[in-house]
Amino acid sequence: MESKIKDVQSDFLFKAVLQLKTLEECYAFFEDLCTVQEVRAMAQRLTVAHMLRNNQVYSEIVSKTGASTATISRVNRSLNYGNDSYSFVFERLEKGFME
Repeated sequence: MESKIKDVQSDFLFKAVLQLKTLEECYAFFEDLCTVQEVRAMAQRLTVAHMLRNNQVYSEIVSKTGASTATISRVNRSLNYGNDSYSFVFERLEKGFME
């Protein structure tokens, strides 16, 4: 599958993210890079993906996250037809790669 976002600027961004070593560094970097709303939107999508992966229903996800059903549907599409990135990230988190 060819990436729709791959370019020189995205490479630079992702290489920069890979340099972050602690949660505190991540907070500082993303606070400088993004608006509060952008970070919260990404965090919400990740939470929605985790809840969908754990077979929680849309109504429960809406109630707990405040995500719209459109956001939940989009995340669900990514889970089912995307690059499997949510799966390997969740597996790594469960194995304790990130503390």
